[in-house]
Amino acid sequence: MTTPIWDFLREYQREGRFHMPGHKGVNGPLGCERWDITEIPGADSLYEAAGIIAESERNAAALFGSAATFYSTEGSTQCIKALLFLALQNRRLGTPPVVLAARNVHKSFVHAAALLDFEPVWLWPEEDASLCACPVTAAGLDQRLAALDAPPAAVYVTSPDYLGNLQDVPALAEVCRRHGTLLLVDNAHGAYLRFLGLHPLDQGADLCCDSAHKTLPVLTGGAYLHVSKTAPAALRENARAALSVFGSTSPSYLTLASLDLCNAWLAGEGPERIRAATRGLAEVRRDLSARGWAFTGTEPLKLTFDAACSGWEGFALAEALRTGGVEPEYADRDFCVLMASGSTDAEALRMLARAPGPAMPGPARPRPALSPARGERVLSVQEALFAPRETVPAEKSLGRICGAPTVACPPAVPVAVSGERIGAETLALFRYYGVETVDVLKE
Repeated sequence: MTTPIWDFLREYQREGRFHMPGHKGVNGPLGCERWDITEIPGADSLYEAAGIIAESERNAAALFGSAATFYSTEGSTQCIKALLFLALQNRRLGTPPVVLAARNVHKSFVHAAALLDFEPVWLWPEEDASLCACPVTAAGLDQRLAALDAPPAAVYVTSPDYLGNLQDVPALAEVCRRHGTLLLVDNAHGAYLRFLGLHPLDQGADLCCDSAHKTLPVLTGGAYLHVSKTAPAALRENARAALSVFGSTSPSYLTLASLDLCNAWLAGEGPERIRAATRGLAEVRRDLSARGWAFTGTEPLKLTFDAACSGWEGFALAEALRTGGVEPEYADRDFCVLMASGSTDAEALRMLARAPGPAMPGPARPRPALSPARGERVLSVQEALFAPRETVPAEKSLGRICGAPTVACPPAVPVAVSGERIGAETLALFRYYGVETVDVLKE
């Protein structure tokens, strides 16, 4: 497969650079400066792509089976805002700007709600779950859509979520089609799923975003916005313009080059490397399960220890793994998350299998039933996020109106959303997840 962006960067070795960036291509401490350029003739321009970037994106679309795939150098954060922009732009004439969303959204969804001034209507989990999880059933979605006065601009879910839970995207997509609305999937953690036959685009999603850098050999910030072959043509036609609304006019060519080179990897050894890592991680899971460790989630390249069910706190388990030379992706009181990829080799998997060392699972630790807090909506997200606010200790926030979404990153899932009144349920979640300060509206 061609690598037009990388080929251009390799060939452009001019010393007389009187254009940006300021390092002028001179090898500096990073060693990559000579490949870091700006939009010079022949280099194309990300938001007006018609040359090498457009060719590379077409290569990606062929690999992912999309009608069109667009690059982002600012992660899925940029793509999430763009796909919501597209859904609102495409909604039925005269219908209100509403998006029906599973509550475990990334904070970029909340920021998009403020910037685009739409109303989130929340889908809540049908049983107690982690802050990171919000399973949505087809029956539950059908019921919520039927109760609305008009179809929302879109239904929005996160799959896989931070703990490795996968939504039933085919069933949700069928419900959305019957109700005449779009299905949007935040697939930030699942770019590799295309090569295991589990990608949301293959399962009926209209639009989805992938953080290529999370699970593929791509530099941080590299991401995709995919438009499905069955989605309205206007989504594909307007996607690049939508991305430009939320992106820098100076995208990183190093990141673009890594997306370009990833195409060649995915057209070659990549899929088998992904499958080999999947098999290896499954073997590690079986080995550790046989030793009594409990796990949750079904995402193939994520290993999520259910620390509470194994008698541990997630933070302590993460420290035990670090002692064994393994750095987890994320830990909270109940879970410890590890992410593998096609770049994870056999030796790394052996190290993971040994990492718990002498640590042994014990009796399940009691875990309180913690549903997401259903705070009273007082203001729109836009009104609250743009209002004057102050930071107060979380313990003194009861009854106040949330200003900025209160999260830690990772996982960047809001405990409280802008415009909601902080109640006792929210306060309990603050305590449980160690949130010490909260941005609230000034009184």
